[in-house]
Amino acid sequence: MFTVYVLKNNSDKIYIGWTSNLEKRINRHNGKLKSKATSYTNKNRDGEWVLIYSEEFETRAEAIKREKELKSYQGRKFIKDNYLHR
Repeated sequence: MFTVYVLKNNSDKIYIGWTSNLEKRINRHNGKLKSKATSYTNKNRDGEWVLIYSEEFETRAEAIKREKELKSYQGRKFIKDNYLHR
């Protein structure tokens, strides 16, 4: 299984990605596991990155397709309108 996920920080910045291990990936975003110093979530760390939305897919291709949809203007609007200020 593959998960498309959306994280937010205290500044309401969002990060959209996909993974096959969501718990491990969130720990990496929050600096609990080694990650690149130049990564978006490392450079924009304002408190913990928290999960606000996720979807599961059977294939990597489906997850990548959905990630691209969520990164579009309409996808970001969907996230902001429905999940950002909860």
